[in-house]
Amino acid sequence: MKNLGNLMKQAQQMQSKMADMQAKLGELEVEGAAGGGMVKVTVTGKGEARRLKIDPSLIVPDDAEMLEDLIVAAFNDARSKSEAMMQSEMSKLTAGLPLPPGMKLPF
Repeated sequence: MKNLGNLMKQAQQMQSKMADMQAKLGELEVEGAAGGGMVKVTVTGKGEARRLKIDPSLIVPDDAEMLEDLIVAAFNDARSKSEAMMQSEMSKLTAGLPLPPGMKLPF
């Protein structure tokens, strides 16, 4: 029964640490770019878009499709960086835990 008590205590500590980490990730920002930095998107560690910057030279009414593609590419770049940052923070948090291989948190 002692092991179960220790396991429950560790689970509660992990839950508290995860809540702290998620709050921290909501405040951190990463920037993704496309078109040689002419389109930039800033997202939080949770993947929420915060800012979009577009070089004025890209705003051409007859070529909206190119700008749309660059915005999507910049957002995907930022989101990818955000996910990598989240995984890095999560691996720090779960270091030393006996998790099965390939198991990722949060679920």
